[in-house]
Amino acid sequence: MRLFLLLISILSISSSCKTDNNDISRSIEDFNYDWKFNLGDTPNAFDSVFNDDQWKMINVPHDWSIEEGYQETGDVASSSGFVPGGIGWYRKSFILTEADKNKQISIQFDGVYNNSTVWINGKLLGTRPNGYVTFVYDLTNHLKYDGTPNVLAVKVDHTAYVDSRWYTGSGIYRNVKLIKTEPLHIAQWGLQITTPKVNSNSAEIQIKTALINNNPKEEQQIVVKYNILDSNHNVIISKSTQSDDLNANVNITIDTPKLWSLENPNLYHLEALVFENGQQVDNVTQRFGIRTFNFDANTGFSLNGKRMKIKGVNLHHDAGAVGAAVPKAIWEYRMKKLKSIGTNAIRFAHNPHSPELLEVCDEIGLLVMNEAFDEWSAPKAKSKVYLGDNAASKEASKAYPEVFDEWAERDLKDLIRRDFNHPSVFMWSIGNEIEWTYPHYSKTFNEVNPNSSAAGYEYVPVYDADKIKPIFENNIETVDPLTTIAKKLVKWVKEEDTSRPTVCGSVLPSIGMVSGYGTTVDVYGFNYRQADYDIAHKTYPDLKILGSENWGAYSEWKTANDRDFVAGIFTWTGFAYLGEAGPWPRKGLNISFFDFAGFKTPRGHFFETLWKKDPKVYMVTTPVSESEYSYSEKEGWKFNMQFTPPPVWDKLRLWEWYKVYPKWQYEDKESIIVQAYTNCEEAELFLNEKSLGKQKLTTVVENDHILKWLVPYTDGELKIVGYNNGVKADEYVLKSQGTVSEIKITTNKTTIKNDGYDVAVITATLFDANGAVVTDADIKIEFEVEGAARNIGVDNGWERNIQSHKSNEIVTHQGKAILFVQSTKDTGAIKISTKSKTVTSNTLDLEAK
Repeated sequence: MRLFLLLISILSISSSCKTDNNDISRSIEDFNYDWKFNLGDTPNAFDSVFNDDQWKMINVPHDWSIEEGYQETGDVASSSGFVPGGIGWYRKSFILTEADKNKQISIQFDGVYNNSTVWINGKLLGTRPNGYVTFVYDLTNHLKYDGTPNVLAVKVDHTAYVDSRWYTGSGIYRNVKLIKTEPLHIAQWGLQITTPKVNSNSAEIQIKTALINNNPKEEQQIVVKYNILDSNHNVIISKSTQSDDLNANVNITIDTPKLWSLENPNLYHLEALVFENGQQVDNVTQRFGIRTFNFDANTGFSLNGKRMKIKGVNLHHDAGAVGAAVPKAIWEYRMKKLKSIGTNAIRFAHNPHSPELLEVCDEIGLLVMNEAFDEWSAPKAKSKVYLGDNAASKEASKAYPEVFDEWAERDLKDLIRRDFNHPSVFMWSIGNEIEWTYPHYSKTFNEVNPNSSAAGYEYVPVYDADKIKPIFENNIETVDPLTTIAKKLVKWVKEEDTSRPTVCGSVLPSIGMVSGYGTTVDVYGFNYRQADYDIAHKTYPDLKILGSENWGAYSEWKTANDRDFVAGIFTWTGFAYLGEAGPWPRKGLNISFFDFAGFKTPRGHFFETLWKKDPKVYMVTTPVSESEYSYSEKEGWKFNMQFTPPPVWDKLRLWEWYKVYPKWQYEDKESIIVQAYTNCEEAELFLNEKSLGKQKLTTVVENDHILKWLVPYTDGELKIVGYNNGVKADEYVLKSQGTVSEIKITTNKTTIKNDGYDVAVITATLFDANGAVVTDADIKIEFEVEGAARNIGVDNGWERNIQSHKSNEIVTHQGKAILFVQSTKDTGAIKISTKSKTVTSNTLDLEAK
C-alpha cells in the first residue's frame, strides 16, 4: 500500500458557518434495550441456539444486587452492603442486513461488574475481570447478515460477593453501544486533544489522531479534516492534513478562547472527518475545554492562573436506590447539589466511574481526580458482619489483586484513553492507601514512632530520612515492591498523558518519602494526615501536598485553608454510600454532605457555611443527655468525643458528624443544646420571639466554628437570625410538631425528555396543620405514577433503611422520602401523587416530550 503525504492548507471558516458534515459514515446504536436476563449459572447459555424463552426481559443498565435487595444472612457482607452477588447471564438478539456486511462492527460495554465473559453467536470474544473499565470487542468476523438473529451472550461472575470494601453492584450496570464503521476509521479513543499553550489572546489546540485501516489499498489517499465548533455548534476554524502512517497530528490556534472554568465551564467540539480517496468514511466528534492549571509546592493550586483552594469530596459510584445503574440525570441532580454548597472537585473513589458522570462534571464545572485502583497486587481485608471485623472468607473476597499483574497496564491505559479529553479531569490517581497492604510500611512507621498509637491521628511523625531509611531497609528483603509498582504505574500514565499530574492517596507519607513512593508521583496526596502537613513541607519544601482524603470536619478544612502550600482537601464523602458498614441493618455510611436520597445533612449545611460566601444560618438540636458537648458557668463549653461502641472500630466516630436532630420537639423543660452553623458575623437565637442572646462568629472560628446555646425546651418556634454589619442576612426556623395532616410532594423538574433515560426526582415531605415538618412520626406512604414515566426507585435517605427500593411504598425518615421517576419513549402527561392510610398528597403534573 502506498500512502501519499500531502499537507492541506488551513481553511478558516467564519463563525457563522455550520459544519458541512452530511455524510453519516459511523453509527453508534443504543444497545441497552431488550436484553434477556437470568440470575444463576446456566450451562451452554452462550450458545446461539440456547432457549432463553423463560428468561426475564430487561433493559440495561441493570444492577441485580440492588434489585434483589438487602439480606441479613447468606452470601452477603457488610463491606458490600448486605446484598447478594452470584452469577448472572444476559442475552440479546439483533438483526443485521447486507448493508452492514462491509462494515467494521464492535460492541462497547461501559461497565460490567464483574469477571465478564462475552460471546457472539457462540464464539468466545474474551473475558474482562475489572468491573469498572470500559471495553470493546470486534464482532465483525462472527456476524450474520442474512436476516437471521445474531446472539450476544454475557456471563457475569460476581461469585466473590465481598470482593470490595464498598458496594459494587452486579451486572451490566452501565451503557452498551453497537458501533458500526467503515474498515478505515478512527480508533477507539483515537482522538486526543491537549491545550499546551493558553492565554487570553489565543490557545494552541494540539490534536493527535490514531487511525485503523482494515482494508488497505494500493492507491489510498487518507485525509483527516478537523472542524472546531463553538458552544452554538458553529464552525470557527478548520484544518486538514493527510496521513501516511495511520497517525494524524495537527496544531490549531483559536483566537480569544473561552476558557473552561468552575464558574463558566465553556466547551468546544472537535469534529474529525476521515476521507479515503476523497470519500468521507468516518466522523467522530469530541467535546473538550480549554484551560490551564498548576500545582505549586508553596502556593498550592491554580486554575487558569487564578489561585484557589480545592474544596473536594470523595464519591463512590453508587447512588442509593438505583445502586450502581445510575442514569446521567441522577448524576446531574447530585453534582448540582454538591456544587450548590461550594464543592469544586470530586475524587472518584476508588475506581473508574461512568462516562456520564464525567460529562456532567464537564458541563457544570467540577474538577475530577480520576482514580484507577484501591488495591494493587496485595489485597485489603474485607468485612463480613461489621466494619473492621476483616472476617470475609478468602474465597468470597477474591478480588482484583488476583489479576493485577496481568491486567493493570491495560486497565489503567484504557481509563486514561477513555477520559483523556474531559476538561474536568485534572489528575490521575494510581492508588488509594496502598501502604496498608505492604506490612513493612506500618512496621517501619511504628518502629520509628513508638508513641504514635497513644496520640492517634494528631501525632506528628518523624520525617528525618536518616532515621527512617535504615529501619525501612532492614524491614524489606530486597527492593520495595510498592515503590516498584508505583513507578511502573506512573510510567504507564506518562506513556499516555503528560499533560496531567499523577497522585496517590497515602496514609504513611513520612515513610513514602523515604521509600520513593512519594517522589514517584507528581503530587503527594495525604489521607487523614493533616498533622503531617507542616513537618512534611519543612522537610521537603519542593513537595506538592494535597489532602486527598479528609474527615468532613472543621479542623481538616481550617488546617488546609490556613496553609498556602496545601492545595486543598477531599472530604469523605460527598454522598452517603452503600457498604463499608454494619452490623445489620446499617447497610452503608451516611457520613456525608448529602444522604442516600440526596437530602442535605447537617454536615452539608455546615460546610456550605465554610465554602460559600452567600449568607447562611442553620441549626440543629440535641438533648444534653445525648450530646458530646456540655456547658458550665465556670468552664463554658466543653467537648468530649463519644467513640463508636463495640463491636465496630471505635475510631469510626472520627468520620461521623455530631449526634444532632433537625427538629424542635422534646419533653417540656428538657435541656437542649442548639448548634448553629453560619458564615454571618453574628447570630441571634429566638424562642417564641424572645431573644436568647446574640453571639459573634469570631468567638468560635479558632475552635469548632459552631455557635451553641443551652435552652430548656418549650413548645413553639425556635428561630436563628444571622447578621452582617448589624443587618439581618438570613434566618432559619424550627417548629414544634403536631400530627401529620399533609403530605406535600415536589419535583426538581416539570418536563422530562422522552428518551427513556431522563429522570425527575420527587420529594415527599410530611407536615402538620401549622406547616411544621413532622420528623418524629414516620409513616408508610405509597407513590402513584400515571402516564409516560416509570418508578425506578424509592428511598428515605436513612443508612438503616433496608426496605426494597424497587417498590411503590416507602416508610419516611425524619418526615421525608423520594421517588425517582424515569421517562419512557412516549410523550405526554405524567401524574404523580402519594398517599398514606389517612392522608393524600397534592398531585404533580409533569410532561414527557
